[in-house]
Amino acid sequence: MRILYYDCFAGISGDMNLGALIDLGVDSNYLISELEKLNIEGFHLEIKKDQRRGISGTKADVIIENQENEKHRHLRHVEEIINNSTLSEEVKTNALKIFNLIAFAEAKIHNIPVERVHFHEVGALDSIADIVGAAICLDYLKVDKVMSSSIQLGGGTVKCAHGIMPVPAPATAEIVQNIPVKSGLVNHEATTPTGAAILVAMVDEFTDKLNYPIVKSAYGIGNRDSEVPNVLRVFLCEDKKKESDIIIEEATVMECNIDDMNPEHYDFLLEQLFEAGASDAWLSPIIMKKSRPATKLSVLSKEELVEKLKQIIFTNSTSLGIREYQVRKNMLKRETVEVETEYGKVHVKRSFLNGKPVHSKPEFDDCRELAKKNKVSIAEIERAVNQKLTEL
Repeated sequence: MRILYYDCFAGISGDMNLGALIDLGVDSNYLISELEKLNIEGFHLEIKKDQRRGISGTKADVIIENQENEKHRHLRHVEEIINNSTLSEEVKTNALKIFNLIAFAEAKIHNIPVERVHFHEVGALDSIADIVGAAICLDYLKVDKVMSSSIQLGGGTVKCAHGIMPVPAPATAEIVQNIPVKSGLVNHEATTPTGAAILVAMVDEFTDKLNYPIVKSAYGIGNRDSEVPNVLRVFLCEDKKKESDIIIEEATVMECNIDDMNPEHYDFLLEQLFEAGASDAWLSPIIMKKSRPATKLSVLSKEELVEKLKQIIFTNSTSLGIREYQVRKNMLKRETVEVETEYGKVHVKRSFLNGKPVHSKPEFDDCRELAKKNKVSIAEIERAVNQKLTEL
């Protein structure tokens, strides 16, 4: 099992993350060519070797070519850029997950709907490149698990869109809720909202105890030159023990019974929950007291997203209370492959047990679009996919 471990002793920013992952082994030319799939102009990457306090690593800077014309964007603009690109579905999903964390944080701070969030510097080209670049790099490394130490936030004050504020910035403070953090090591902002969102979205486990053999270490160089080396350290670890195809994770289930809500509103509620990172959400018909028909809403979530998802439930439903309990998820290892059929490309999710594929499921949206385009049935598209899968 390959493990990526973030040692955030001096914090993390979007550019430090890119530098660290390139230093760890991501091909910089591959990263640049993938970013070109966004089909937006006005920026380029500058990558070079650098050092802080004698520690050598890689510095990655997103250079904005015409800052006067740089646009500020809302979430829908960012979603359009990413969804209209030719990046892989895995990269798109992870990039949007990171952006959603920032958007929901800003929405809560300003007490406005997420659609009205003005991204300020987060929606600018440099952060689009940092966030999409992070998703590209993590996909390139093909690790089985991402872990992180407690996050160093720093100290002092920071100038942001809200004025001069004490560290952490409001968005950072919101994003790292329920995540282990440290503060005060340096007198500046050590972790940016972008850096925090990358970790919260992509890390499977936060711990200061690393119990795996380190096979490689790398450093992403930051912009400051302070007494504490302004670097992000990452480790690539390998667990040589026999791997299991069953992945076990702890999760939280939130539930509430609803009998007084317009059923048309459930679709929007589920959409908001999934966009915020819910692992799953579903509705069940139930009978309440006095034989009243009702609906039970159930939401499965990672621990760090529980409070955010509660806010969505209370805001978008008529429920006055939520119960929660811990569960253990047992999941088969899975992968997404792209299958080329006579009708076009279809993404297929495959799961494995004892090293062998046991289930394969073509993406329904892909099949539907190809069925419309080729004027055939969805069953015919699925048949073509299954035929190709036998050849893998």
